[in-house]
Amino acid sequence: MTPEDKGAGHEVVAAFDVDGTLTVRDCVRPFLLRVGGYQGVMTALMRKPVASAGAALHRDRDRFKELIVGGVLRGRKVQQVEALGEEFAAQVADGWLRADTVERLRWHQRAGHRIVLVSASLGPYLRPLGRRLGVDDVLCAEPLTAGDEFGDGLQGANCRRAEKVRRLDAWLKARRIEDATVWAYGDSDGDRELLARADHPLLVKGTTVPPVPVGFDA
Repeated sequence: MTPEDKGAGHEVVAAFDVDGTLTVRDCVRPFLLRVGGYQGVMTALMRKPVASAGAALHRDRDRFKELIVGGVLRGRKVQQVEALGEEFAAQVADGWLRADTVERLRWHQRAGHRIVLVSASLGPYLRPLGRRLGVDDVLCAEPLTAGDEFGDGLQGANCRRAEKVRRLDAWLKARRIEDATVWAYGDSDGDRELLARADHPLLVKGTTVPPVPVGFDA
């Protein structure tokens, strides 16, 4: 069987989560530590104690992340943070990638599929990582900007759970890609809706992903 399982000319799109799926670990926290240091992250947590405590009490991961990201990045020059993002992406590419899932991504590329990263990781480093991987696009959590500086929080919703599906569907619609065969790869509860959306879902946590899926050509 060939990868084009709905006929010649039919679009095939592979959507990859990043942290824990394409990488061996979380990337958000170490990036924020690189930008702000330990003191900067702790200051971000403490600057709005009531909001931080409320987010922790209600296990509101999205709000908690918005508070930390805003606290660490606000007021910093976009150009300076993006330069750190380039360096961080190089570190991830050199030592934090999962060999098995990257090999699967390469199979999709050889087959001519479109590859999209759909992740709650942050744009300043995920876009350069996407360029290193040669993917078609990056859909992710974007820090709020105000001119040439970062603002306080995230631009739009955090890219996890149902937001991943909304972003992917919007991406497909903007490119007039209809009735695509969708492959999706994730490792956590935050990928549940994305995996449910896919024709070929794969939960990669605790598994070794074969470079070529069973029943398909290399």
